[in-house]
Amino acid sequence: MLATPPDFDVLIVGAGISGIGMAAHMAAKAPGHSYAIVERRENLGGTWDLFRYPGIRSDSDMHTLGFDFEPWTHEKSIADGPAILEYLDRIVDERGIRENIRFGHKVISADFRDDEARWHVEIERADGSHSRLTANFLYLGSGYYDYDEPFDPGFDFGAFEGQVIHPQFWPEDLDYAGKKVVVIGSGATAVTIVPVMAEKAECVTMLQRTPTWMFSRPAKDGLANILRKILPEKLAYRITRAKNIWLQDYAFKLARKKPEKVKETLWKKIEEALGRDRFDKDSFSPPYDPWDQRLCLVPDADLFEAMKSGRAEIVTGHIAAFEKGGVRLTSGEHLDADIVITATGLKLAIAGKIAVSHNGEPVHFHERFYYKGCMFSNLPNLAVVFGYLNASWTLRADINSDFVCRVLNHMRKTGSDIAVPVLTPEDEAKIVEDDIFDFSSGYIQRSKHIMPRNSVEYPWRLNQEYVVDRKRMARDPVDDGLLAFRRADTQATAFKDQLEAAE
Repeated sequence: MLATPPDFDVLIVGAGISGIGMAAHMAAKAPGHSYAIVERRENLGGTWDLFRYPGIRSDSDMHTLGFDFEPWTHEKSIADGPAILEYLDRIVDERGIRENIRFGHKVISADFRDDEARWHVEIERADGSHSRLTANFLYLGSGYYDYDEPFDPGFDFGAFEGQVIHPQFWPEDLDYAGKKVVVIGSGATAVTIVPVMAEKAECVTMLQRTPTWMFSRPAKDGLANILRKILPEKLAYRITRAKNIWLQDYAFKLARKKPEKVKETLWKKIEEALGRDRFDKDSFSPPYDPWDQRLCLVPDADLFEAMKSGRAEIVTGHIAAFEKGGVRLTSGEHLDADIVITATGLKLAIAGKIAVSHNGEPVHFHERFYYKGCMFSNLPNLAVVFGYLNASWTLRADINSDFVCRVLNHMRKTGSDIAVPVLTPEDEAKIVEDDIFDFSSGYIQRSKHIMPRNSVEYPWRLNQEYVVDRKRMARDPVDDGLLAFRRADTQATAFKDQLEAAE
């Protein structure tokens, strides 16, 4: 083995759901490996610590957004941000993970060196100082969007004299009581903000350029709450989780096979919630089929209740100009506003915007193929989490963590320092490429040029079918003939030659 060991066996980037999940899986399944979590912020939670807008909540049920190893026991399965942070805090404290988190540590760059079989990672601390860490394996749990910069649609706010706020940078002291608010957007963030702000504001208008498919469900899972009373906690959780996974999968496949049937069901439910006299079908009729973009969850029909009360409304139109006192639409209609909320979406980022390199050569992820939705072609000792678009994020985080633990254990068992999915030029030439995301969402379409490549066939793809992925990731052998295992001290030169031939 190498004469000088790295600082850690595994360096985990990000102390959100993905990073915490990996640490917990390692403690249970690869306990002989050392690790540290580096987190750029001063608190754990990732998304759930960053976003502070009114009503911040999950848009997936917590029986699937929760981890497979830790039951969700709150009465509400559609949880708010504070409840999710409480869940994560409990996990890191009960499992001794917090002592391994280094807050205020932002990863700037990471270079893997074959001859040392380790990553050299440059860190910027909160005080501006820099340091370096080394690790044999790098696990990126840094999420999928840019924490520093949201999507900018290029609005010119011109003569508008009120406040303009993006949900990603919500001010703590915003007073909107009695104010007129226009929320621009029709996605999950807007649908969350509108009913909550409507409780205090004079009126809230959700201004949508195009409608979004919405569906309502109770925030409480009745079956889950009953099962917890009569069954052991973990068994009740497993049953509820399995039920919700099946429902998610069934609903998605039904929408793809019979979109017109699903449309009619969604319209019917909204009409029932709003009442026939208030239901305007055009406001809820997107120009795409259900699940061509992610459906918007309306828990307990809260948005529709706010609309019925007259405290909120939905307006469909295009912005002509921002004027003193509000927003002018191309139709000529003027929307009064003291505050404008630009819930216009996220900007995707790959690998947490870290400058990743291999033997000093920059890694361009858009040139690499995904391997099992977890690793990348010809890039050693690195794994990442990019959650499902048609199901809960944590479902992939769990199976990726489990897979990486199996890889780590195999490396330890075989005395290997390096694990890399090898894709030769000959095999790459045979690959039929697939659209990495069969979704029409704006934030997806805007970011395809930076995304890794995707094959039509497993394993060189980021798949969107959890039930299939779970079985294959758990059952297929780690040493599958594509994931190569080597020792840096005895085979570094031969391994380097193999990689250069593959690239």
